[in-house]
Amino acid sequence: LYKKACNGGYAGGCNNLGILYEKGLGVTQDYAKAASLYKKACDGGCAEGCHNLGLLYDNGLGVTQDYAKAASLYKKACDGGCALGCNNLGILYEKGLGVTQDYAKAASLYKKVCDGGYASGCNNLGALYVNGLGVNQSYVKATSFFKKACDGGCALGCHNLGVLYVNGLGVTQGYTKAASLYKKACNGGYAGGCNNLGILYEKGL
Repeated sequence: LYKKACNGGYAGGCNNLGILYEKGLGVTQDYAKAASLYKKACDGGCAEGCHNLGLLYDNGLGVTQDYAKAASLYKKACDGGCALGCNNLGILYEKGLGVTQDYAKAASLYKKVCDGGYASGCNNLGALYVNGLGVNQSYVKATSFFKKACDGGCALGCHNLGVLYVNGLGVTQGYTKAASLYKKACNGGYAGGCNNLGILYEKGL
């Protein structure tokens, strides 16, 4: 059905068919085929297709790894309203991959993503505030963004907020609060949260 939709000119159908090829669901896994379908989706105006193709270039799956190409596709996705595209473009700016490293640009992209309700963007922005990269260093602001990330279901955000509570940075030090955040991170699948919760049990904190 996705193939029929794609052949009929519906870009979303091409994107959905690409996802099946990328994951090997109902078809033999084929990254190159997924890439060609995502390209068709992206060219047809599907922002998610641009993002998905960008991910393949980012990771060198089915195409030659090319961070600059990934950045250009993430930008197209971001401009088309795909929050994941903005977030991943921010990561490339933060790391200086395929683009000139620019923490301020990364911060601005993460803020756009966070404001749009995407939890990982809030976490990434919080990390920039912790380290004062592209923004004025502020543990208080970092706390606020990590909390937003954690409340939005980002396990890493819960962990990072827990670290601030353990160290009393931007918040009143509180081991009990940290333990509950590490537990949430651990249950959410972030292994570092399980480890840090273990440390608190070991020390009786």
